[in-house]
Amino acid sequence: MGEVDPAFIQDPQHRPKLNTIQAEDIPVIDLSPITNHSVSDPSSVEGLVKEIGSACKEWGFFQVTNHGVPFTLRQNIEKGSRMFFGQTLQEKRKVSRSEFSPSGYYETEHTKNVRDWKEVFDFQAKDPTFIPVTSDEHDDRITHWTNQSPQYPPNFRGIIEEYVEEMEKLSFKLMELIAMSLGLDAKRFEEFFMKDQTSFIRLNHYPPCPYPHLALGVGRHKDAGALTVLAQDEVGGLQVKRKADQEWVRVKPTPDAYIINVGDIIQVWSNDLYESVEHRVMVNSQKERFSIPFFFFPAHYTQVKPLEELTDEKNPPKYRPYKWGKFLVRRKGSNFKKQNVENIQIYHYKIA
Repeated sequence: MGEVDPAFIQDPQHRPKLNTIQAEDIPVIDLSPITNHSVSDPSSVEGLVKEIGSACKEWGFFQVTNHGVPFTLRQNIEKGSRMFFGQTLQEKRKVSRSEFSPSGYYETEHTKNVRDWKEVFDFQAKDPTFIPVTSDEHDDRITHWTNQSPQYPPNFRGIIEEYVEEMEKLSFKLMELIAMSLGLDAKRFEEFFMKDQTSFIRLNHYPPCPYPHLALGVGRHKDAGALTVLAQDEVGGLQVKRKADQEWVRVKPTPDAYIINVGDIIQVWSNDLYESVEHRVMVNSQKERFSIPFFFFPAHYTQVKPLEELTDEKNPPKYRPYKWGKFLVRRKGSNFKKQNVENIQIYHYKIA
């Protein structure tokens, strides 16, 4: 990734400012009322639910501490990620992903039709993961995606699988808190994820970039799924578009915390009570950066639509239903080649 290639250059209006605002006020939420079993005070859980609700409403992003994920697991996967990306390109490409098998290594991903300054390794939470063959509504054929196993570092697959298990547990806990914050039963979202979820984990590596004013590690986007759980290293680089004034603000890394953001599916389920917020990743001219997002996705046959409990005559559904698997397959296609039109978004399902 040496000389800057025009494929990486953002349009002038989307180029990063290098003196961005540091977001001191993105909520940092302590999950110990639900992870520390010696604390069983109902009022502290109520307080936690309120904090989550207000963070989802005002920011769409928050950080969590005392989350229950063992620190050694995070250390293991971070070390493994550095070792994997430290190999030669030839070695990494032995586990390359393709349009037909989207798990594995990839270094030419596009966001909003501009190439990202990064390389990734993707791994499905469920192996196999069942998914529609095409995005055609009338095509009922189902295929499956399977994971690739890098030879190096040793036991990398086992490390990833163990970590994914913890990410799922944390995601279920967070979805319960979000459900309660919307006035729903704590287990309301469970049915969408218990069987055949399409979640995946991604290992990101952002090499140093000599053109941090022209390129982005990941261009501006919103996450299509339900929830994203992100581990970022101390270098940082994540920026969130602040809802209050539409300014790009930098999320300061908090040691051992996870950054959580609400995805498009929760925006639709909540009928716009909670909003999926635009974010992007800046690159660093001096340092490489590593991050590990876990994307919590429902089963492919899930019909995504505003929940009946949150709609009525005064507040009718704002979205037409869509099939998650079809949406996902269509979205994935744009990662592999530059397209002439914007990729599918939830606003395409908005009821006028």
